[in-house]
Amino acid sequence: MTLSTFDDLLQAAKSQPAPQRLLFVFASVELPDDATPAQRQAFAAGQGGALVPLMCVDKSPDELAAFSTLVEEAAQFGQPWGMVFAAAMSGQPGRALTSADAEAPLQRMVEAIKRGEIGGYMPFDPQGHAVRLG
Repeated sequence: MTLSTFDDLLQAAKSQPAPQRLLFVFASVELPDDATPAQRQAFAAGQGGALVPLMCVDKSPDELAAFSTLVEEAAQFGQPWGMVFAAAMSGQPGRALTSADAEAPLQRMVEAIKRGEIGGYMPFDPQGHAVRLG
């Protein structure tokens, strides 16, 4: 299955035999203070920058009807974001994962994004389209 939108991810999570817990880290893209002139020019053209995690949340797939549900919840925090990274955790058949189960993996995800280690996560833009980075 090709995942090209957030709603594709949501549908895939709902169709798994084991219960899933979805992890989300909302991030902005900022230009570091010590950026070179070339980096500043590239950033102005929409390239480069540093990912800055702003907020994170975990949800069961049943808690989200669509991407718009997640966007509405994020808007309540009043922080503009440019990308949301997603990951999924699988539980055991018959045992749904809780927020307590997701707490440590979610914090590891935030730290990995701070370090630029994003290969294991699926990024989406504010419209819910998958983003290819790199």
